[in-house]
Amino acid sequence: MSKCKKVPKRFDSINVIPFIDIMLVLLVMVLTTATFIKQGVIPVNLPEAKSTDKKEKKKEVTIYVNAQGETFFEKEKVDLTTLEAKLQEVSKEQTVILRSDKASKFQDFVSVMDILKKLGHEQLYIVTKE
Repeated sequence: MSKCKKVPKRFDSINVIPFIDIMLVLLVMVLTTATFIKQGVIPVNLPEAKSTDKKEKKKEVTIYVNAQGETFFEKEKVDLTTLEAKLQEVSKEQTVILRSDKASKFQDFVSVMDILKKLGHEQLYIVTKE
């Protein structure tokens, strides 16, 4: 009886088929993601309705106080009671931007802030210059 030694099998080539499969899956994922990014959303055909309620929701509302103490709501001159009425119609989640002239009286600024606080507006930006 002769003893046979087991000789390790030598690899002359690498099996690349699993590598190609993985690369194809990654390529499909990248192309699918790139398509969604390019379009922004998934394309959908929306149904039509005869009666619609089109309300454009502005992201922000601007209040101005100029050097003479005049108050403007979205470029429309208003007094403080009209400003309060207009701000009641604005959603509390909507951002309010307050632009007050540096030469205006501090009391005018405080009056607008009082109205905003009374109505519960917490999304407030006060614009200043650097």
